[in-house]
Amino acid sequence: MHVIQTPNAPAAIGPYSQAMVVGDLLFTSGQIPLRADGTLNDGDITTQTTQVLANLKAVIEAAGASLDKVVKTTVFLKNLDDFVAMNKVYGETFGSHTPARSTVQVAKLPRDVLVEIEAIVSLIK
Repeated sequence: MHVIQTPNAPAAIGPYSQAMVVGDLLFTSGQIPLRADGTLNDGDITTQTTQVLANLKAVIEAAGASLDKVVKTTVFLKNLDDFVAMNKVYGETFGSHTPARSTVQVAKLPRDVLVEIEAIVSLIK
């Protein structure tokens, strides 16, 4: 088991890691729309989802993998009314690769953002 850390995504803002490798799997922490420098990208759901997926991609690449190795994601939305707009960006990002996914509405996310996404990724070459 080892920690993944990259300067290309925002640093953890608490006592956790950006991601952990266990065997052939990568478990990412939830990514919110912070830029790598830690500032909030507080635009609409489209802007925030784009930032979140860029952060997720950076963490996954730091582990030597890519988005096409994502097995499962969990999407946390502040408001399920944002599902269609989030899903459009998500679909454009993943393309024909369609990992398993759960999407839930939550009462509140860190920094009062609109979206957070975490992933489980296969590291098998």
